[in-house]
Amino acid sequence: MKKLMFAAAALALTAGMGLSQTVRIGTEGAYPPYNFINDSGEVDGFERELGDELCTRAELTCTWVKNDWDSIIPNLVSGNYDAVMAGMAINEERQRVITFSDAYIPPASSAYVALSEDVDVENGVVAAQTGTIQASHVAETAATLIEFASPDETIAAVRNGEADAVLADKDFLVPHVTDSNGELVWIGEDIYLDDGIAVGLRQSDGPLKEKFDAAIAAMKEDGSLNELISKWFGENARHFE
Repeated sequence: MKKLMFAAAALALTAGMGLSQTVRIGTEGAYPPYNFINDSGEVDGFERELGDELCTRAELTCTWVKNDWDSIIPNLVSGNYDAVMAGMAINEERQRVITFSDAYIPPASSAYVALSEDVDVENGVVAAQTGTIQASHVAETAATLIEFASPDETIAAVRNGEADAVLADKDFLVPHVTDSNGELVWIGEDIYLDDGIAVGLRQSDGPLKEKFDAAIAAMKEDGSLNELISKWFGENARHFE
């Protein structure tokens, strides 16, 4: 009987070891090319492709949850999902509340965009998305900050004259400037405000962080992460060396 019980326990343990952990990943779904909702109503973009690959390598079963940006960290902390991949930059303020994986995008450049090259971004009215490092930066200057819930609203504010300029991730702004036929122009030099973009995690989830870190490191090592960056952001985007 003891042998039978031991065999049953061993079988259960072996079966349990084969089961993958289910992880829910929160994203905004409104920040292309990082993340967006495609025509089929599904989360798509660089982070969807990267996240699925990270989960495969880490032997995780991952599902995607769409969440508005302004509550994306509170809902992570409260357990509505287990990780965040939403173009979220690592900075000290966020690290007081959550932890981050190793970066999967090198420190990214931010940039100002306006309708005229003569705009004074240091003293004018500047739009930024709520809760971003760009909003925090504008708040520390002499400019008047106006915040919006979505990144597209910041662009609209410049076009309708509500704001003189917008400050956002350059990767997000590039297609808007390119497709504007000269209506939108770059102002000044790029600025760097973060330590890279990474998976956001609860501070108590050390083992999950280790799994994501290992998968990210493997993709850096074999070059596949740089290939994804090139695919979604272009050959001129910043890559890992």
